[in-house]
Amino acid sequence: MGALPVYRWRLAPDGLATRRQLRALGLRPGGQDVAAQIERPRRRRGPLVAYLYSIDRAKPVRPVTLAKRAALAKANAARRTCPACRRDAGYVIPPSLGMCGDCAFPDEQRAA
Repeated sequence: MGALPVYRWRLAPDGLATRRQLRALGLRPGGQDVAAQIERPRRRRGPLVAYLYSIDRAKPVRPVTLAKRAALAKANAARRTCPACRRDAGYVIPPSLGMCGDCAFPDEQRAA
């Protein structure tokens, strides 16, 4: 890949879009190489960089199948299940605790 064209923030030409912009249009990059990049200057750090892709060469987003939807539901349920008490916490258990709040801080529950 050669040198990429670099554009300043909000000055990219028509026909190029970031991944988020493609997704909003119902598209995905589809394996194409990065066409250009945008740089947004910051005061005390290096610029923020966003890669641009050609809208013409983008492909439509693949639809979510029933099997994939079921797999995602199962994975999210596993993230909500406390390994200590095996209950659904109702929220994603933080990896820093490794268990629900009731199991991690039992003394606070008795005091309340």
